[in-house]
Amino acid sequence: MSWNPALEPGCPDAAHLDSIETLIIPRAHDLGGFEVRRALPAPKRQMVGPFIFFDQAGPAEFLTGKGVDVRPHPHIGLATVTYLFRGEFQHRDSLGSHQTILPGAVNWMVAGRGVTHSERTSIETRQAPHSLYGIQTWVALPEDREEVAPSFEHHGKEALPMIEAEGVRLRLILGRAYGEAAPASVFSETFYADVALQPGARFPLPDDHEDRGLYVLEGSISIAGQTFEPGRMMVFRPGDPITVAAGEAGARLMALGGATMGKPRYIWWNFVSSSRERIEAAKEDWRRGAWGNGLFDLPPDDRGEFIPLP
Repeated sequence: MSWNPALEPGCPDAAHLDSIETLIIPRAHDLGGFEVRRALPAPKRQMVGPFIFFDQAGPAEFLTGKGVDVRPHPHIGLATVTYLFRGEFQHRDSLGSHQTILPGAVNWMVAGRGVTHSERTSIETRQAPHSLYGIQTWVALPEDREEVAPSFEHHGKEALPMIEAEGVRLRLILGRAYGEAAPASVFSETFYADVALQPGARFPLPDDHEDRGLYVLEGSISIAGQTFEPGRMMVFRPGDPITVAAGEAGARLMALGGATMGKPRYIWWNFVSSSRERIEAAKEDWRRGAWGNGLFDLPPDDRGEFIPLP
């Protein structure tokens, strides 16, 4: 843990309401037992920097014997970022990875030319009532890296930089910000952070990234006298100095952004690509189900079922 003068609360509040380029109110989806709020992609905003998908899962409570069972499914052209506040689940993928993720850690899976994974609550956790609360995002890969070999990294919370100033505690999940760098191997300029603010604390967004956004998880923040409650994502104009203040109950935020992509991405189901033809090829490969003889295979220890092509 380190103190960082860039987060000192004396930073001037230079944010104005017209600095908010886009205000996003997530859409809620019921996934059978728990709710997911999807902020990206949004009708007026496909990406924030390289982030092309942003889901808040929960908070959700499960009874004994219940849990999450996301069957094996495919991805191309992106990297998934999984980060939890409460609970756990097991990640399995076609590379042979089998990793339990716990709060404060990060799972970083690069799909590249093609990967399959599943996410399930462990048998041990299902033995008692339990909760789940977290964020899953997708990061679009640069056009020249969309076909890289798939890979998986897990970094425990002790490996992620933690920086603080008066009233601010920030864990850097991905990329670089405030003079620190997270360990996951990213392919473009990126920052992604879990930020906890005490009541009245002031938080400046980094000024050295092209695209910047905030998502309010808990509490509230104010910008130019206007209050923003949980379930709001704000995307700010490039170049404007931005400092936000926490409300009377403090705030929990996700800060995200980085360099924009060279061109928009096509999204279909779990596939992201700069090429429509590439997505069509992935659809056909998953439809064929020739596991291990094409783009996709199933996780070695989770081959009993999969999500069919919609």
